[in-house]
Amino acid sequence: MSDATTELDAHAAVLRRFNRGYTQRVGALDDSFLGTGMPLGAARLLFEIGAEPGTTRALRSRLGLDSGYLSRLLRRLESQGLVAVVPDTADGRLRRVDLTPAGRRAWDDLERRSGDRARDLLGPLTARQRARLAAALAEADLLVRAATVTLEPVDPLAAPARAAVAAYVAELDERFPGGFDPGDSGSADAHRLRPPSGAFVVATSDGAPVACGGVQPLGDGRGEIKRMWVHPAWRGAGLGSRLLRHLEGVSRDLGHDEVRLDTNGTLVEAVAMYERAGYRRVGRYNENPYAEHFFAKRLA
Repeated sequence: MSDATTELDAHAAVLRRFNRGYTQRVGALDDSFLGTGMPLGAARLLFEIGAEPGTTRALRSRLGLDSGYLSRLLRRLESQGLVAVVPDTADGRLRRVDLTPAGRRAWDDLERRSGDRARDLLGPLTARQRARLAAALAEADLLVRAATVTLEPVDPLAAPARAAVAAYVAELDERFPGGFDPGDSGSADAHRLRPPSGAFVVATSDGAPVACGGVQPLGDGRGEIKRMWVHPAWRGAGLGSRLLRHLEGVSRDLGHDEVRLDTNGTLVEAVAMYERAGYRRVGRYNENPYAEHFFAKRLA
């Protein structure tokens, strides 16, 4: 057994021990979660509906639930008079889920009980210990979400891709000293980022896009990474490096021997990431007016 495998097993054991202890201490094993009369699954769904009402499709995507299981949970909450499931006014093919007045009261009670349980867990700790625990859990939450995010190929003009690219453009416009105007390049880029010669990938978490990037052909066995973006709240968790490795694999699968990319000097964290990933600086190879640094990497 390799050292890497042994280390992974040791880390997995720590995570499993935490899961066992935490689920017991927060009452996840009880038939009546926090004394609400509902198991954890139903209580979690009630919370999600109250926090962000929407369609059954959106709920299933955010929570990662099987459609059959979601339907059973909704029927239970409906039978208790806590939710109303009706046709969506914007799209009659979808069903919208909202809390009833009784459901709102149950949601408020769940919030109060959850807050009380959290404060009870923190109460015995000193202020310094509470701060350490809060910081550790915040980082753990980010890393677990980064580890479970999905990277999926999508059409560059599909809704998730357009939402991610819009966020990418808005950030560049805010960060670049003179702003950022993509001009008419959007539709042209979308064509080059489509199969069979290109690809576009969106990373989603809880149904929302949190990162994106694409690969387009340059010719002569070279590919180019375009529109690579990671949501600011997800930076520092390794998602950018994971996405970069994934796009390199996509470029390799498209038959490229080398991948290139460009960036602006304002994006110092991106420049550092590319250098850590083994990219070497090359001369200007395109006419992008916003590009100041150019990189290339041979694909094994």
